[in-house]
Amino acid sequence: MAQAAQANAFDASNSQIQVEHDKKRRQFVIRLNGSHDRAVLLYEYVGKKTVDLQHTEVPDAYRGRGIAKHLAKAAMDFVVEEDLKAHLTCWYIQKYVKENPQPQYFEHIYQ
Repeated sequence: MAQAAQANAFDASNSQIQVEHDKKRRQFVIRLNGSHDRAVLLYEYVGKKTVDLQHTEVPDAYRGRGIAKHLAKAAMDFVVEEDLKAHLTCWYIQKYVKENPQPQYFEHIYQ
């Protein structure tokens, strides 16, 4: 019950959302309310300069609050900053790029 209350109090528009990039595990992570709940975006290198953005997952209690958007932005910014090419296997990343049409993103996506 306490976890549900925490989830309900979480606000993704809060500027304090911090996306951590765990390069060793090849994932972007947001810790939710300091609890054990985490939202993650997983990727793999499929070539020397190519990544596959594979999967985004947000716990059910936190869905619909814009959390995945923060993960998607961090992942796409990483692709651009590292001058990588990306396969967008994850449907959510595909949706994010379509809804946020940044020219620098399109230059780094395998069509």
